[in-house]
Amino acid sequence: MFRGSSAITMDNKGRITIPTRYRDPLQEGCGGEVICTTDLNQPCLLLYPMSEWESVEKRLRGLSDMVPTERMFKRRVLGNAAELEIDKSGRLLIPPILRQFAQLEKQVTLVGQLNKFEIWSQQTWEAQMQADMELINSADFELTERLQDFTL
Repeated sequence: MFRGSSAITMDNKGRITIPTRYRDPLQEGCGGEVICTTDLNQPCLLLYPMSEWESVEKRLRGLSDMVPTERMFKRRVLGNAAELEIDKSGRLLIPPILRQFAQLEKQVTLVGQLNKFEIWSQQTWEAQMQADMELINSADFELTERLQDFTL
């Protein structure tokens, strides 16, 4: 399971180095093969170990090409998916089109989301965290039924 956030630096070629604590699980679980795609709701990327991505693809197969919203969803997720491999130094090359989508520059934040990572521009990540706090503290924040039952 992937948790926490890590500030990392992207080099001039568009490579990021996966934090050491995640390298072995990614090598053992999927041979270092990962899928990177765009998030549908946020200006970030999603990075899945291949084993997790395969379950996403199974669910995507259940969507219809004849229903416009389902086809659009598949197009966005699959059309932007890039197969990547973590090299022996723990680096991952993010394709230019994906870097552009997430506005990635030198400072990047890798955020664990249990079965996947989010990859954010550090500036966008900080702005998102601020916006989340403002929403939580506002009168517009409404707990869903699942969140009402969730305790830490």
